[in-house]
Amino acid sequence: MNALLFSGQGSQKPGMAVELAGHSAAAKSVFDTASSVLGYDLLAVCREGTAEELAATEVAQPAIMAASLAAFACLAEAGVPFSAVAGHSLGEYAAMVAAGMLEMEEGFALIRARAAAMGKCAAAQGGSMAAIVGSDEETVEKICAGTAGYVVLVNFNSPAQTVVAGETKAVADVCAQFAMMGKRAVPLAVAAAFHSELMRPAADEFYGEAKKFTFRAPRVDFYSNLSGEKLTDFSDMPERLARHIVSPVRFTKELAAMQDAGMDIYLECGPGRVLTGLVKKTLKGVTALNVEDLKSLEKALEACR
Repeated sequence: MNALLFSGQGSQKPGMAVELAGHSAAAKSVFDTASSVLGYDLLAVCREGTAEELAATEVAQPAIMAASLAAFACLAEAGVPFSAVAGHSLGEYAAMVAAGMLEMEEGFALIRARAAAMGKCAAAQGGSMAAIVGSDEETVEKICAGTAGYVVLVNFNSPAQTVVAGETKAVADVCAQFAMMGKRAVPLAVAAAFHSELMRPAADEFYGEAKKFTFRAPRVDFYSNLSGEKLTDFSDMPERLARHIVSPVRFTKELAAMQDAGMDIYLECGPGRVLTGLVKKTLKGVTALNVEDLKSLEKALEACR
């Protein structure tokens, strides 16, 4: 069975999904919808924007979501079936659209509100994030706890990769400690300490905006970052999405749950192949492919035939 995964913030890059939009009317329509909601030409931003411009939270979130849904549109156009969806952080919003929980216009309106709240909070609070590679969760938590300042473990990405977030100096100190231990510590291309309590003002503001939307039950299984399991209670999505902003992403647990449910092909919709790599590091005996351009799309379609 096929599962679709949707990329998170930090995966943005110049030119993302431009080739898909030029090839597929359905993919181009995603950008047209996004542009009508946002009030500017998002495809032009993806085509012409610099890496620095695309990294701004208010731009990165809708741009990555559009690139992800453009890839999804190409798969849907080809008739690729899927039984489950999951997203990494920001990717949960594209996953909600793909699963029918939100119409596309609603999805972009919601992500615009999220990006605005998080961008404002990032400017006021600061902070940073870094991926720790090659160390176990317990060691990362211990190092964070023993470091001066605020820094916490926020993403459980794979058995060999976790992400920390917090005050910039504290994150840098944690990275230095792991470097001394011979481990890789990679700063992430994000503007703040996402999924930490430094984002509490954004979560509170976004909750008020999210309450304006109606969320429908998904047409396929939807896996949650918060629990790491299939979500079954959709009664208060605004509260869940607000809490998501300040809570860890339990992606490793999500992948295990999807595999237990029978998912054996994982297609990452969106720029880059971060999630594809995490699947390969976490699960055995499965196929993981990304979809971000025509070449990768063809490989994915071949795998699903």
